[in-house]
Amino acid sequence: MRTNQIYFKTPIQRVKMALIDSHGRQINYVRLAVTDRCNLRCTYCMPQHGIDFVRRDDLLSYEEIIRLLKIFKSLEVTKLRITGGEPLVRKDLLPFLKTVTDQGIMPGFHLTTNATLTLPHIQELIDTGLQSVNISLDTLDKQRFIDITRRDHLDDVLASINAFYQLDVPIKLNMVVSKGMNEQDIIPMAEYARHHKIQVRFLEEMPFNGLNEPKSDFMTHHDIKKVLDTHLPDLTPIPFKEGETSQNYQVSGWKGDVGIIASYSRTFCGSCNRLRVTPTGQLKTCLYGKNELSLRTHLRNGSSDKEIAQKIQEAVQKKPVDGFAAEAGRFDTVLESMASIGG
Repeated sequence: MRTNQIYFKTPIQRVKMALIDSHGRQINYVRLAVTDRCNLRCTYCMPQHGIDFVRRDDLLSYEEIIRLLKIFKSLEVTKLRITGGEPLVRKDLLPFLKTVTDQGIMPGFHLTTNATLTLPHIQELIDTGLQSVNISLDTLDKQRFIDITRRDHLDDVLASINAFYQLDVPIKLNMVVSKGMNEQDIIPMAEYARHHKIQVRFLEEMPFNGLNEPKSDFMTHHDIKKVLDTHLPDLTPIPFKEGETSQNYQVSGWKGDVGIIASYSRTFCGSCNRLRVTPTGQLKTCLYGKNELSLRTHLRNGSSDKEIAQKIQEAVQKKPVDGFAAEAGRFDTVLESMASIGG
């Protein structure tokens, strides 16, 4: 098992502290939610009338996020994913991202989006340092899209996907499979990868809908695989890589591939290398766990960068071995909305 190493260079250089948890995993990936607001109201993510959005003063400011990302860089975090809510809902997101890349804080960024607002900004996103995009899309059927999202934006999403594709941005499409809602769309969505070098991933539905009502009847990753096997009998597993969440499969003759993310079954936790930061600056070492640390408090109370880095390292040492251990360690039963956590 690897152990934490703290080493110092000359006084003008940063303190280097690789984030190694108590299970020997190096944590080098942060998912940063810049807002809890979204322009969709997906049934598995939010109540119909939304959630109680946080006050803007409670959000981390861009200046605070820049400082925080510099601290993460000193901790040898090398991958940044921008999430929401819907990230592009937040004002001045693109100038912020330009600052991140212009200052060399991170070697570019990855984006998770519903792609309803991205079309006018795709070239600017690329110029700013976009490395890949994950797009949430649960159906190709217009009416079901409206039923799931409670909005009519499918055409905008498809136009954005096409534009990203034409500009050679690596794309992953994420479909949350909801029993009784869109399981009939699994194969039509998978077919998207036949003629496009895109990865289509099918996710188990999670209980983070802001209603504290976890589903007892849902499609597991086994159920999803059975549907794929029935229609695509030549699926070939792609070797699983450490840090990935998706078990991926090649289909003979297809340009792209398909994958299954066992979000609720949590089969991929063993090699987890990520942290989440919520829009209010709460550090989560596991999606299913409690908030481990209020980064916002330390950013605003005069704590030094070195002190904040040490707090992050201490929180990482408590990172649970998997999502089940994290859930068992909670003292509350409140299940946040994915919008308030950062997907």
